[in-house]
Amino acid sequence: MVRAGLGHEPGQMRKKKPEARSQEQEQHWWGRRSCRLPGHVSWAALVLSALLAAQTTTGPALRYTATPANVSGPREAIRIDLFRWSTDAERDRLLAAWTNPGASRGRGGRGRAGAIDPNDPAFAPDPAGPQGRGGRGGRGGRGGDGPPPAPPTPEVSLAAALRDAATVGYLWSSEVAGYSVRYAVRLPDQSGGERVVLVTDRRLGAWNDLWKPAGSTPATGYEFSVIELRLNASGAGEGKGSLTGKAAVDSAAKSFVLENYGESPVLLTGVKETRLSAQTGQH
Repeated sequence: MVRAGLGHEPGQMRKKKPEARSQEQEQHWWGRRSCRLPGHVSWAALVLSALLAAQTTTGPALRYTATPANVSGPREAIRIDLFRWSTDAERDRLLAAWTNPGASRGRGGRGRAGAIDPNDPAFAPDPAGPQGRGGRGGRGGRGGDGPPPAPPTPEVSLAAALRDAATVGYLWSSEVAGYSVRYAVRLPDQSGGERVVLVTDRRLGAWNDLWKPAGSTPATGYEFSVIELRLNASGAGEGKGSLTGKAAVDSAAKSFVLENYGESPVLLTGVKETRLSAQTGQH
């Protein structure tokens, strides 16, 4: 006689279907599993989440739109996106590069090599006589008896400092690559509006002729571009640049400006400011 037992009843060997979990049970189950993850995995997930959040929330705080004028390129709209204004330290560092070029090269670093050391073996008596050591006399010039190298010009010094400065915004046009804005300062204007001064690390049109000045006005040879926007109280106005105008420093405002702004041709027309965020710094 076959005993009734396990495996002889219909359906006894079938795998029991798991019961469906409720939403609360599912959340509790996943929560327990996440607590068992290795420490480095949990931290990596937190860091990744923070980076993703930063990428989705960080963006330009101010935007300026305009149309180029008096250049050989087409009159296509451009935009300038600013993430923040330059800090006082950043501004002062770039101003010093213009007003005191070459100061960062150090004090006396090259001049000390020209000092004569009386204990230098080159000045010791030669046992073989003067004929055998005659050629060593040239070592006296090791310190650089020639004229010291000329200090860099303000333009060259500023161009080098801009390459090391932080990016605070971008200028975008129809070109493939944008222009990095390394200096951004706003100044109050007597008319009730404001002046916005921007400096890019590359000259506008450095790789093409889109920004080539129209007419017979000679172009400047700066490796960078200074752009000065003059806006009314509504955030509208015009802009001029150093493509033909000369850059200068306004000592009272402690900022770069365009020399003889009124005599320079207009570079940007229909400038309009749009505030995208309140986080642009305190300047």
